[in-house]
Amino acid sequence: MTDLSAFPITQKWPAKNPDIIQLYSLPTPNGVKVSIALEELGLAYEPHRVDFGGNEQKSPEFVSLNPNGRIPALIDPHGPDGRPIGLFESGAILWYLAEKTGKLVPSDPAQKYETLCWVMFQMGGVGPMFGQFGHFYKFAADKVANNSYPMERYRDEAKRLLGVLEGRLQDRQWIMGETYTVADIALFPWVRGADIFYGGRDVLGYGDFPAVMGWLERCTARPASQKGIDVPAKE
Repeated sequence: MTDLSAFPITQKWPAKNPDIIQLYSLPTPNGVKVSIALEELGLAYEPHRVDFGGNEQKSPEFVSLNPNGRIPALIDPHGPDGRPIGLFESGAILWYLAEKTGKLVPSDPAQKYETLCWVMFQMGGVGPMFGQFGHFYKFAADKVANNSYPMERYRDEAKRLLGVLEGRLQDRQWIMGETYTVADIALFPWVRGADIFYGGRDVLGYGDFPAVMGWLERCTARPASQKGIDVPAKE
């Protein structure tokens, strides 16, 4: 049995089976990217729920694995050279899992790096901008009631990014064409989340992006998405 005692996070969230991947997360747009990928890849994993209400993501145990104090984070007991490895940042975890298994990325080197570009598009653009839109539109609406600029700024940028996706998905089933990849997994939870979590469907004009809406429906309907989208389950 793998010894994970070198990872202090396992003191707060003990591993029932230390021989499988340990996932520390919540069902947020960033969190479910990893659980959906794990389901797609058929990798055994043990999810641990990190309670934001108790600020557990800021606990010393969690920060020992991710110094930035954000979910998701992961321990793979069978990392490079067979040794355990701890990982954080959802995009990095997705890429690691894809390279570990040789799946969810094209085999052609040029297409592989094109896929990485779209993962970075999500990490540097869609995630931060959609998140800021949701913050000002839903969670801080009372604080900016007399100043519409913050919400409008991030609303307009989110709509611009949806337009980029709309252009990419013209006559394409997935971001990379016929192949479902980690680029789709990185992106679709955020497009879904802007509606489900933030209630922003109408203000973002989702009806103006039919290719994105069709792609979102296809992504969400996948069995792995249906399983991973609620991980970790409420206790």
